[in-house]
Amino acid sequence: MIAVVLVASGLVFASFSQKGYVCLSEWTPPSPAPTTAPGASPELGFYQDDMGHIHTSTIPQQVKYTFCPPASGAHYNAAGVAGPIQARLYGPNEATVPQNWVHNMEHGAIVILYRCQSGDDGCSDAQQTAFKNFYSTFPNSPICNQPKGGVLTPVITRFDDMAFPYAAMVWDYVLPLQQWDPEQVLQFYAERGERTNPEKLCAAPSPSPGPSDSTAPSTQPTSDVPTPAGS
Repeated sequence: MIAVVLVASGLVFASFSQKGYVCLSEWTPPSPAPTTAPGASPELGFYQDDMGHIHTSTIPQQVKYTFCPPASGAHYNAAGVAGPIQARLYGPNEATVPQNWVHNMEHGAIVILYRCQSGDDGCSDAQQTAFKNFYSTFPNSPICNQPKGGVLTPVITRFDDMAFPYAAMVWDYVLPLQQWDPEQVLQFYAERGERTNPEKLCAAPSPSPGPSDSTAPSTQPTSDVPTPAGS
């Protein structure tokens, strides 16, 4: 069923009562965890099979995802209206859908999801305060050095259709969490952020300069997504 659309602060969301997406399965991390070479530090997060990155300007439109939470897939293409959406904390009653925030990940953003089923604490006042504190000190992005906010990163929002209470995601990678762990989330973003996304916000860093080459790495935006103010 197509979702009822709510318009709040200029953004388009779907209601909790009628979903605007379909999950064919709840994604779970592979078991056992992937091994690493002797002496190597394992990177956080698990690869999720890519579901493409088709854009749609039809709003609302129901989208089918092979896995939920989806770390890729079809999504809205209406910046600031339906996707990519404003980077901020979305409260328990602000019902975003994957079509809103998958576009943020397509440009390198991290999306942090919290579940609000029975026994979860994601919607508690204490956890919402923890999210606010996390957002207030969120660092610049690892490759493009973009500051928090604007239309990209981080997005922190409720999502109930997942097998764990919390998840941090960048394009094609998921870090499932049984408990909120801001240090692991930041480490995951530092390791994975802005590396696998199909639409880059900036050029890849140039190779390290030689003794006679003082050219600095290029981080100029290469995307049509607006650059956040103050960047």
